[in-house]
Amino acid sequence: MSGGVDSSVVAALCVEAGCETIGVTLQLYDDGAARARAGACCAGADIADARRVADRLGIAHYVLDYENAFRDAVIEDFADSYLRGETPVPCIRCNQTVKFRDLLAVARDLGAECLATGHYVRRIDGKHGAELHRGIDPAKDQSYFLYATTREQLEYLRFPLGGLTKSAVRAHATRLRLDVAAKPDSQDICFVPGGDYASVVRRVRPEADAPGDIVDYTGRVLGRHAGIVGYTIGQRRGLELGGLREPLYVVGLDAGRRQVIVGPRAALAVSGVTLADFNWLGDTAAAEPGGELVEVKVRSMAVAARARLTGSNERSLIFDEPEYGVAPGQAAVIYAGSRVLGGGTIASTVPVVQPEPAVSIA
Repeated sequence: MSGGVDSSVVAALCVEAGCETIGVTLQLYDDGAARARAGACCAGADIADARRVADRLGIAHYVLDYENAFRDAVIEDFADSYLRGETPVPCIRCNQTVKFRDLLAVARDLGAECLATGHYVRRIDGKHGAELHRGIDPAKDQSYFLYATTREQLEYLRFPLGGLTKSAVRAHATRLRLDVAAKPDSQDICFVPGGDYASVVRRVRPEADAPGDIVDYTGRVLGRHAGIVGYTIGQRRGLELGGLREPLYVVGLDAGRRQVIVGPRAALAVSGVTLADFNWLGDTAAAEPGGELVEVKVRSMAVAARARLTGSNERSLIFDEPEYGVAPGQAAVIYAGSRVLGGGTIASTVPVVQPEPAVSIA
């Protein structure tokens, strides 16, 4: 129970169904800015909201201090990923560790028959066991962030909101007289006030401010930067490079040389990616070399792209059409229709073309 409307409605629906229900809230961080920020979660007033809902429902409620675990597994991993020139997805890491590893263990210790959460995904019992599917509300679907859920975890988990729209959830909250019915959704990354991720990285890893060069693909120096943590692949604004004939984008980050590599938009196109930490939820073994045609999302709100899954020890995806703005550290999540088949962290990308050097107007 994060203190928001989604997990509050899940708890209330469990009680309404006659289940013995225990509410658990994880205190993940203690940030003054987050406490005061509308739309935050897992800190300050949100914990109080969760407790009030539990009291309203007449259920036991526990607040567990997971700040150290969250800092070690999520925040420091987030910072280190940026220092490596990657674009991490901390919500995936949080689900992998604190929520579906640590919290699930707490649920088992309490003797619970299942762990129910407020995620907008569906768990469907299939011929070969539990399957993970997209939520029916495309604006709220969270399946991208849960691809790393294991088969064993999925058997134990329940997602009561997966078949509902957000408006239906709020209607349930009103019907059940929960005072969080109109509470705003959490925004951005929960531990990044105002979306300023660079400031979080700098606080955790002060060396993130090491300056370096902005270069084209030949290594020609075009300018200077104040730390690669301020840049992501696909970025166009903030480069402050004048006198060029065409707009330039960040097409690569070389953490070892502290270089931001820029090029034209064409240089953002990739034909494929290699995957690390691969997780498979399909009924049969993932494809061997030769390729299995799948649908892939490389960002949570991206349109699914057609690709071929290849490899056995090292998994790769080869796109039917070039994808743009794909960065190491992101997740590539594999679907078959609404079902999540698995995915992995993007370890490297295969560019379509090698860009020409940047040309100045002079």
